[in-house]
Amino acid sequence: MDATTPRYLELRRWLRRQVEQGTFQPGAPIPSLNELAAEHGVNRLTVLKAVEPLVGEGILKPVVGRGFFVVGEAVARELETLDGFTRTMTERNAQPSVKVLTKALRPAGPKHAATFGLAEDDDLVLIKRLCLAGGEPFSLEEILFPATLLPDPGALDLKVFSLYELFSFYGVTLSQAWQTVELTRLDQKDARTLGVTADTAVLLFECTSRDADDRVVEFTRTYTRSDRANFVIHFRR
Repeated sequence: MDATTPRYLELRRWLRRQVEQGTFQPGAPIPSLNELAAEHGVNRLTVLKAVEPLVGEGILKPVVGRGFFVVGEAVARELETLDGFTRTMTERNAQPSVKVLTKALRPAGPKHAATFGLAEDDDLVLIKRLCLAGGEPFSLEEILFPATLLPDPGALDLKVFSLYELFSFYGVTLSQAWQTVELTRLDQKDARTLGVTADTAVLLFECTSRDADDRVVEFTRTYTRSDRANFVIHFRR
């Protein structure tokens, strides 16, 4: 290594290699500034000088209070209307936020094994989250997808990237979905979380999404407050 090369340039090249080689994976954080400084024998300012241009290049994403996260190479979605909550709310000028309530692995079991074409003891990732619009509860989501779709799902932060962005980073292209809607009621705990009473009817959307190879890659149940949402159906001759 050239002894005349500034340390921040050496560190920047090293960080870029770690991202390119997959040591630091898309959707996950890199080590903290303090950890990098200690590991490479430099100060925090040198680390920051190394990191900041990678943010400008779109390789890293800074998140206040959480550090720097690796940004993957997104692929275009084939079905533009298959939007997640954050994008949908943003397009409607409502400030979106998401609170993850549960993130865990669970066996597929007989019902979901049939849905995903898996063995009953294969792992699914279960995510339960509260979606808010303008700071007010809007919907409660339960999301299931095969654990093999994303490496180390526990290390991925859904407060930094949407699930669709993470899928995109790892080459999972959602191409079509089948959705049903009905009225239902929640138990007292979930109703309280959503800010309604247990006897209030909510909209239940169930959605099965497939990728470009026609594999089922995601199943969601979304319980949406009927007083805060409506939907439009377009018919075409």
